[in-house]
Amino acid sequence: MNYPDGQAPGAPGVPGAPVRSGIPEHGRIPKYYAVKAHVAALIEELGEGQALPAERELAVRYEVSRETVRQALRELLLEGRLRRQGRGTVVAGPKLEQPLSLASYTEGVRRQGRRPGRNLVTLDRFPCPAALAADLGTEPGEPVWHMERVLLADDERVGLESTYVTEARVPRLDADFDPDSSFYAYLRERLGIGFGDADERIETVLATPREALLIGTPPALPMLLLHRLSRDTDGRPLERVRTLYRGDRFSFTTHLGPR
Repeated sequence: MNYPDGQAPGAPGVPGAPVRSGIPEHGRIPKYYAVKAHVAALIEELGEGQALPAERELAVRYEVSRETVRQALRELLLEGRLRRQGRGTVVAGPKLEQPLSLASYTEGVRRQGRRPGRNLVTLDRFPCPAALAADLGTEPGEPVWHMERVLLADDERVGLESTYVTEARVPRLDADFDPDSSFYAYLRERLGIGFGDADERIETVLATPREALLIGTPPALPMLLLHRLSRDTDGRPLERVRTLYRGDRFSFTTHLGPR
């Protein structure tokens, strides 16, 4: 099989390529991986939103079975290079870059020229369990809000956010807050509460069947899960947030300086 640019995918010397790019030391490349390299080059030629040739056509072009083509396409779909549209496959746009900072989701999406949005799933109030009370700096049994929202970017569902905050901090959340807007802006502009700092942890997970249904993704799609515990400018606990982001649509950025 002939490779793009005459070299094996990820071979040493290809500008910008990862070192060996997953190629075993013996140098033998699985057929699906070679097809994946060809399709990746085709993606660059086509551009965002353009339709990919049908599986049958790709199988003939690269002289492999349709199952080999499917395996290559599955990986490119999981990586966010492609997306399904109707019964076909098209080139996906660039991933959303969300900064690891105290900026809100709304601010992060707007900076990239996309339109942020949220769909409210639930807003309820319940007695705070002991484990959550410790995080929020309240007593067990005190009322706590739970707000769950689907995250949108240009009307595309890209994540699921759960926010926990005490009723004492936001007593009229159910009456005064627009669920489609930024919660951070509401705290800052309506209640005069500023964010001081936060602890954040990131891990990879698979969505539960319920989460996958709400986000509109297959359960096998890898997700990025962020846990955040925020404090106000006085150092008091403010919110605990659990946010699930689509792994094929998001990357995260931060700036590192000397310690």
